Amino acid sequence: MGGQACVLYGGAEFSRDADFALLASAANLSRLRRALAELRAEVIAVPPFELKYLGKGHAIHFRCFAPEVAGLRIDVMAKMRGLDAFPKLWQRRATLRAEDGTSYQLMSLPDLVTAKKTQRDKDWPMIRRLVEADYFRNRDQPKRQQLRFWFLELRTPELLLEIASAHSGLRRRLVKRRPLLKLAASGKESALIEALSKEEKAEREADRRYWAPLKVELEQLRHDRLRTR
Repeated sequence: MGGQACVLYGGAEFSRDADFALLASAANLSRLRRALAELRAEVIAVPPFELKYLGKGHAIHFRCFAPEVAGLRIDVMAKMRGLDAFPKLWQRRATLRAEDGTSYQLMSLPDLVTAKKTQRDKDWPMIRRLVEADYFRNRDQPKRQQLRFWFLELRTPELLLEIASAHSGLRRRLVKRRPLLKLAASGKESALIEALSKEEKAEREADRRYWAPLKVELEQLRHDRLRTR
């Protein structure tokens, strides 16, 4: 659900870590603990690796020390802002198979884009590249579901203008979901750029509000850990 997924979707060239969405259950965490033990992975920050923190929306951070993966960071999450619970994410997943036969279970592209709508500067160029890559890969023979996804998530003004011109009926039906699509019909690229910027700022602020109480809890956990050393 992170950089590695972006690489496989064609939105990035490399990633230094691995991020996973997981089903937060006692049995599943037991399986994950065994897998992490093989990698000699250790928790490197607060919170501790416990079900209650995953259920609140925290990420658990690990560093691997097994020789073949030394230094690799792994982050796991079970709950994310704006996304459905894991069972629905799993139903919508994409499965990619590499040339060596390895299967990769990826968060669906629409869900991955939603997960990337954070307050971090690096995520917004990635969203743009992910949706652009999907658009250029499929625009010659798009499915209706793909058109809806592009209308709702494209962040490239010229591509929004292009798709609005080619599919005006669907654009009109989706204006209530994304009001800036009105500007895509007008052909006013400068106004569309400004609207995209406002949309991004609103999402960043929503993410800050979501994380505010979680950050307070993290600071308390850090304080408690230092006090008990």
